[in-house]
Amino acid sequence: MVMNYWQQPNPNLAQVNEATLMALSQQGNPGFTHAMLLEQAAAQQQMQRMATEKNLEVPKVNFYPSRHPNPIKARKSDIKQAYKLLKPSKRSLLDPRRWGWSNYRYNKDTAVCCVDGCNVMELIQYDNLYARITDEDSGKTLWDLYWKNPVTGEPEAFIAREGVTSGRKLRATYCPEHLHLYHLLCKWEEEEDRENEMRPSRFRDKIKRGVSIVTVPVTAVTGGQTGPTHPLITKYEPFFAEVSADARKTNGITMQHYSNPVTNENDITTITFDMRMFQQELIEMSRPTQAFQDVLNQQAQVIQPTPLPPEIAQGAQ
Repeated sequence: MVMNYWQQPNPNLAQVNEATLMALSQQGNPGFTHAMLLEQAAAQQQMQRMATEKNLEVPKVNFYPSRHPNPIKARKSDIKQAYKLLKPSKRSLLDPRRWGWSNYRYNKDTAVCCVDGCNVMELIQYDNLYARITDEDSGKTLWDLYWKNPVTGEPEAFIAREGVTSGRKLRATYCPEHLHLYHLLCKWEEEEDRENEMRPSRFRDKIKRGVSIVTVPVTAVTGGQTGPTHPLITKYEPFFAEVSADARKTNGITMQHYSNPVTNENDITTITFDMRMFQQELIEMSRPTQAFQDVLNQQAQVIQPTPLPPEIAQGAQ
């Protein structure tokens, strides 16, 4: 059982009531909102229900949010805990395969969770929980975000990595509950990266490496202005709306807002286009995963059937 900041055991989120979830959302990591807590708790409840009704072996993710009074430290604690719970399970130290060709316990099938060995294909056939857990910002489900090929849009298993968010790809995936935790982990790290990008040293590093930075004074973007709006600001509002939408889809575009410390209005907005990230994403999109390649091979075998042996072919004539 994972321990919290005061090292006291906590119940699974599926076991707590609505009042407790609301209280948890008001403390600790500000990036773990009430809506996220509800989704996490609902996922755990649905997984346990499926285990009871269909007699399936399903996991129980013992993630409990940190209640550290410092929001930044609470988020760091949640990130650390998420990495610990999402790391692929390794074999026993006494197992010779651990030190030979296969040190991971579940690394043979992309339809198996790399953490607990849960057969996600059985879960999908009974009730596709991936399609029922949604992101509160975009409204997209885990199925849309992670279980579809970005090029073709066809269903494709999410492939887990050795280091959770980095490292070599495994022949395994995440069950719905672990994948939702992975999704939250990525969002928390994005928030942490955005805060780090605000440091002056980061701007100096970008300029030295040839990254283009466009700085435009914008007040209407955040909708909090009290004074008159310049005609050019109104003219470029569609542009900023389009950039904001694209920034949620790619890591090559970032928008940063600088508020006036006196009026709290948005004085400056910077837009950064990182060509290195664009090129990297294009390479990843053009490189299909092994699971997607297997599907293409199967389709090719159906279109081009295996020819009959000569003696059978002559007999047929």
